[in-house]
Amino acid sequence: MHILITGAAGMVGRKLTERLAADRALNGKAIDAFTLVDVVAPAKPAGFKVEAYAADVSVPETAAKLIKDRPEVIFHLAAVVSGEAETDFEKGYRVNLDTMRSLLEAIRTAGGYHPKLVFTSSIAVFGAPFPDAIYDEFHHTPLTSYGAQKGICELLLADYSRKGFLDGVGIRLPTVCVRPGTPNKAASGFFSNIIREPLAGKEAVLPVEDSVIHWHASPRSAVGFLMHAASLSRETLGPRINLTMPGVACTVGEQLAALRRVAGEKVYARVKREPDPAIIKIVSGWPTRFDAKRATALGFKVEKSFDEIIRVHVDDELGGKIAA
Repeated sequence: MHILITGAAGMVGRKLTERLAADRALNGKAIDAFTLVDVVAPAKPAGFKVEAYAADVSVPETAAKLIKDRPEVIFHLAAVVSGEAETDFEKGYRVNLDTMRSLLEAIRTAGGYHPKLVFTSSIAVFGAPFPDAIYDEFHHTPLTSYGAQKGICELLLADYSRKGFLDGVGIRLPTVCVRPGTPNKAASGFFSNIIREPLAGKEAVLPVEDSVIHWHASPRSAVGFLMHAASLSRETLGPRINLTMPGVACTVGEQLAALRRVAGEKVYARVKREPDPAIIKIVSGWPTRFDAKRATALGFKVEKSFDEIIRVHVDDELGGKIAA
């Protein structure tokens, strides 16, 4: 099996590549080749035929190059994050929308090619006012450019799948937390920062109120979502191919309480509250709780609590150790 991953140098892309390389198989089929692309060249897993390079996938010629060897499964992760898409309107649409369209068109015009395409959408496709728990078919009224871009991509994926050009599935990821590495430009980045930095012995800034509620899943779960999505047949998935992933709903205050339970008072004290009106405004339009029973019935799995999400980070990124 040949697998293509766009956005392969990003956090989720790296972890997905590592997991696939470790398993050496997907859907019971042996993996023998990878094509990996991002704005910087991704790392190459050993033991496989690998093409890994830096490229702009929004350019039609690049998209055609990526599918020249007809990868059976495509994970389309490449995107500009929410905060950057909001501040740089042109870049957001070029990367988040034009890249998707170029990839879909390359597949459509290839002739006799029908890959599985797993697309990472976002809960940002939904906008207020919200019901108590948002279901899969709740209307898309995004309140950010990022959410609009992801919503348009969901429609494109559904239409190209309906026409038989590919076998698509879109998964709306919760906020992936705790993200390893350094802070990025995502407006949701503070959800990870207030956990990751204190665990590493550093101070972190909380820009919103403790009462803010959000929907979370660990990087480990995000990779699991992607791999499971690739296993779903069109018959199993049904006519609605875009669906919301399960997650852990909790307030920021509950996040911090979990941090205190897992890591102790000294680590908890490293979080400093500094309200940021710009972040508060963006977050106020985000959904909070979801009814993900359809995804759960299809076999998608997530952590049971935010304590568990923190422990996943400690185990996977910190070698089981917390900075004193």
